[in-house]
Amino acid sequence: MGRMGRLQSKIALVTGGASGIGAACARAFVREGAEVLVTDVQDEAGAALLAELGEAASYRHLDVTRREDWDAAVAMVRERHGRLHVLVHNAGGGAAVDIERVTLEQWRGVQALNVESVLLGTQAALPLMRACGEPGSIVVMSSVAGLIGEPGLVAYGAAKAAVRMMAKSIALHCARKGDRIRCNSIHPSFTDTPLVRSLAGQSKDPDKALQRLAQAAPVGRLAEPEEVAALVLYLASDESAFVTGTELVIDGGLTAT
Repeated sequence: MGRMGRLQSKIALVTGGASGIGAACARAFVREGAEVLVTDVQDEAGAALLAELGEAASYRHLDVTRREDWDAAVAMVRERHGRLHVLVHNAGGGAAVDIERVTLEQWRGVQALNVESVLLGTQAALPLMRACGEPGSIVVMSSVAGLIGEPGLVAYGAAKAAVRMMAKSIALHCARKGDRIRCNSIHPSFTDTPLVRSLAGQSKDPDKALQRLAQAAPVGRLAEPEEVAALVLYLASDESAFVTGTELVIDGGLTAT
């Protein structure tokens, strides 16, 4: 008889799941026995990942800034599985811009993508997570930019600091209602994802820019998506049953300096 997976029989929903950290999470979850709804706006990448993951995964287009998309995604999980154990708020991003150059449109776009998405998704998913009466875990992908200041990331930093506090509020709300649903935030530094490579690509010398991002961490390299996914996997599993309302930093020592 084979080894039981760390997420055996659990149902998970991952946003921004078609590439980068989200795709690494989906792979880890399926490997450990979960059934996963991968959501994203990158439908071609989502279809490719689905072909790789097989029957344990499904895909749905989800714009995390739209309440109706969230309602439809959660309805799909309810119809197929009748329960939901793990919600990973991974979708996010933002413009590299300082306080004097950021436009109101940019600001609002970054807040909608990173902050309002956590509000809408948690509101949509909590009733189903609660109704199944089993342990649940909400994981919010924040950033080291939500812990330390960076002059060129004013909107993104504000958003990632906001979701750090939202995770604590959600955790306390669920605990005080007697739910067995936990909520925590994860704070990676620069990770080797298409998003970070795209950011470096906007520079005059992309290779040098990527090297600069890698050297921001004292260990001298970018994080691998699989390393961040391993932390998400821990929080999604029952191994972390007493871990709620906290933030886990994975930054190669960046915030220790």
